Amino acid sequence: MNTLFETLTKDDMKAKMFFGALLLSAVVASSSCGGSNSSSNGSNVGGNSGGKDAETEKPVAGTDGNKYVAYEERTGDESIVYFTRDLSAAGLIKAYEKVSEGITGKVGVKLHTGEQNGPNIIPREWVKALMEKDLKDANIIETNTYYEGDRYTTELHRKTLEINGWTFCPVDIMDEEDTVTIPVTGGKWFKKMAVGSHLLNYESMVALTHFKGHTQGGFGGSNKNIGIGCADGRIGKMWIHTTPGSEDMWDIKEEEFMERMTESCKATIDYFAGHVSYVNVMRNMSVSCDCEGVAAEPVVTPDVGILSSKDILAVDQACVDIIYAMTAEEHAAMVERMETRHGLRQLSYMKELGMGNNRYKLIDLDNGGVEISAMDAAKDLKPFIQK
Repeated sequence: MNTLFETLTKDDMKAKMFFGALLLSAVVASSSCGGSNSSSNGSNVGGNSGGKDAETEKPVAGTDGNKYVAYEERTGDESIVYFTRDLSAAGLIKAYEKVSEGITGKVGVKLHTGEQNGPNIIPREWVKALMEKDLKDANIIETNTYYEGDRYTTELHRKTLEINGWTFCPVDIMDEEDTVTIPVTGGKWFKKMAVGSHLLNYESMVALTHFKGHTQGGFGGSNKNIGIGCADGRIGKMWIHTTPGSEDMWDIKEEEFMERMTESCKATIDYFAGHVSYVNVMRNMSVSCDCEGVAAEPVVTPDVGILSSKDILAVDQACVDIIYAMTAEEHAAMVERMETRHGLRQLSYMKELGMGNNRYKLIDLDNGGVEISAMDAAKDLKPFIQK
């Protein structure tokens, strides 16, 4: 069944929905916790055993997620990443329009809309201006949360969306009705990932990401926005976060967590087959995720700008490189958060899975498109001031 599911095209949306539901039913039937096999720290969810017998050989997480790899130590091709210091609606539009190629058909804008009154989310006015100019018929797309809070149910989620001002365009809570599975190609933890069923209604996606720290992931870039944000709130997120039977719903941590999240992301971007663009906004960068809302740690890292690319690894890597290029005082909190959570494994695992390049040309949109370095982008930053 997996083979048939993987060969369907985007014109077969209804068929995909049907087969996805069958696949998910099989998974749920196999275990109330989302998988029947055990892993080194959790489950081989979705029946995956890395192509081997799960009883004799279990997946092993990678290492060195707490170690930063300097640019000169990397190998491979270079991708293009665009950069502007213009933190405004105009800057967001400028960055997006450089990577808008291939965004066709029905478009979902994957955005972290935040908990109620969260102070650090991307300003609604910026997103509204972008969508009115370039994405007139698009929807914002989200999923419900795994934890109990203001976005745990669709009813609560819609109330939070209203409070936070996401009322200027349709917001599609993709797991409002159902969950389906899509294939994970080349993963060791998953063969498939459970996502909101409405994901299959879209032909293109714009990942509009607030780059910041993250309590468990170390940092939240495009990989986290998609990998956690498209997984449905009850099954997919559980597969990523929790060992079946564990009393701690967040027990999967460090490298294994980064790999599971990344495989989930890969499933979604593979589904869109290149019709994805990535825009990362480096503003109001608390070490906390927007899911912490008003409880987020105070912002102490300077604002930087907006980056965009057609390469998910390149854009997340460039953001991390700019953080490391800051002065020791400027980046202390963010570096500590990334390294103590082993979050840099997100980058190395994206490279291993063939999701992009960790080398890139950084193009300065403010100065005629000249190529600059991460060090150039991090120069003369001003201390953060809450506005």
